[in-house]
Amino acid sequence: MVPPVAVSPLIKTARYSALIAGIIYGKQRYDYLKPIGAEDKRIAEEEKKVRDEELRIAKEIEERAESILK
Repeated sequence: MVPPVAVSPLIKTARYSALIAGIIYGKQRYDYLKPIGAEDKRIAEEEKKVRDEELRIAKEIEERAESILK
């Protein structure tokens, strides 16, 4: 087997700098997107409540129509 080659300190520094920059960018991006996602989730929950209410009303109307037709 060939012995491992020593990696240049410049390359090591560049790799760790890129890693740290990526972590910082990811944290900033997460902090930026988190409130937007929370707002989207809140809106989706409100829309689900409205849809459920509409379905409940539609079922009531259907039941009333069936009872009238019998």
